[in-house]
Amino acid sequence: MLDVVEKSLDDNKAQDVVVIPLLGKSDIADYLVVASGTSGRQVGAMAEYLRTDLKAFGLHDVPVEGVPQCDWVLVDGGDVVIHLFRPEVRAFYNIEQMWQTPAETPEETPEQSDPVETAEA
Repeated sequence: MLDVVEKSLDDNKAQDVVVIPLLGKSDIADYLVVASGTSGRQVGAMAEYLRTDLKAFGLHDVPVEGVPQCDWVLVDGGDVVIHLFRPEVRAFYNIEQMWQTPAETPEETPEQSDPVETAEA
């Protein structure tokens, strides 16, 4: 299904498409896709084409939220949840950062022990 979403967005000239795997992070979906359109009109059109393409893929119910304003439109593809934004709205909410995996910190080794303890010893 992710392939259908990516092809639909590419066909409809979506910008800055980001796919975020959610496996192991959340049970809401397997993937979160974030993309931008140049205007509210394009965002709304991308959402409608995406709904049509997902229905052709075999999904019976494809809920779409946010179409009246088309600033931020959510398309629920079940295993793939798609967020479509106008660029300035996407920058404001920055939902990609919320789902990023935090950088792993290296485990502390004995040589990296607390300097205060070493000085007192």
